Amino acid sequence: MDNFAFFRPTSVAEAIDLASGDQKRDFLAGGTTMVDLMKLAVQRPGGLVDITGIKELESYEIGPGRLRFGALARMAVVADDADLREACPALTEALWKAASPQLRNVARLGGNILQRTRCPYFRDTAYTQCNKRDPGSGCAALEGGVTSLHAILGGSEHCVAMYPGDWAQALIAFDAEVRTRGPGGSRTIPFADLHVLPGDSPEVETILEKGEIIISIEVPVVPAMRASHYLKARDRESYAFASASAAVGLELDGETVKDARIALGGVASVPWRAGAAEEVLRGRTFSEALAREAGRAAFADATPLEHSAYKIPLGADVVAGALMTAHARARAGAKGED
Repeated sequence: MDNFAFFRPTSVAEAIDLASGDQKRDFLAGGTTMVDLMKLAVQRPGGLVDITGIKELESYEIGPGRLRFGALARMAVVADDADLREACPALTEALWKAASPQLRNVARLGGNILQRTRCPYFRDTAYTQCNKRDPGSGCAALEGGVTSLHAILGGSEHCVAMYPGDWAQALIAFDAEVRTRGPGGSRTIPFADLHVLPGDSPEVETILEKGEIIISIEVPVVPAMRASHYLKARDRESYAFASASAAVGLELDGETVKDARIALGGVASVPWRAGAAEEVLRGRTFSEALAREAGRAAFADATPLEHSAYKIPLGADVVAGALMTAHARARAGAKGED
């Protein structure tokens, strides 16, 4: 790890000032991604701006019409919130199924949604071909590498690295927004627009500008949240990234699907909303056969690589399984209201 300068601001304005301009400085929150990448020499900032002293960013609110999460709220604290678990089970489940208890106690929500890929060719500098780490160098995964952990949706001829997070799937499924502040002022970004497809520039991962900091993540409350579920298939039950995952939510009118939300993880280059699968469900009578049809529709446009074709049937089963659990929760909620 290279030597670096360290700063610990106590206000958002001070943090933005320290991270702006020509200095090669990055924000540090929980550090569970940044420190790893610095040890590996994948990221080599000249300075770190530790924002954990900005206490105003730690709060969160579970309101009747909107959920608001400060960027520095801890994953473990939010995951254990009983009100959130009732309001939107998928949001708490996605947090509980991410990382280890030790990491969840340290990691912050804003950093979690910005975590970088676990592609082995990106994280191991012994591989010189990585367009995400070194633009124009090539892609070792696409040039004869092992691709079982790579994206089958949203990749490009320059990069097929997979977005590794869990919580982002629940956020994109329920139309979250990100509030930011930077040198150019404040803005609100639809979560669906935050991450950038690799295209010709895999090194550009979000639309955030230099010095721009996430203030909060906000989610409008909709009925489908109460009957939601996050299902994650992985090599082992804990502390493993998804081979395929799904965050889903259902709103029923009797047995007719009034609203459906489906987002996919472990299979795409960015958090992925499965709009075509949602349309399969809306307005139709729910059944296991319909859930499986939606699962297949979610992967109709998938482009598997040599070692990643297994993700298509696995992902379809995960979507169907998540929908079945959400349906059961919707029916249980309906009975509770009778």
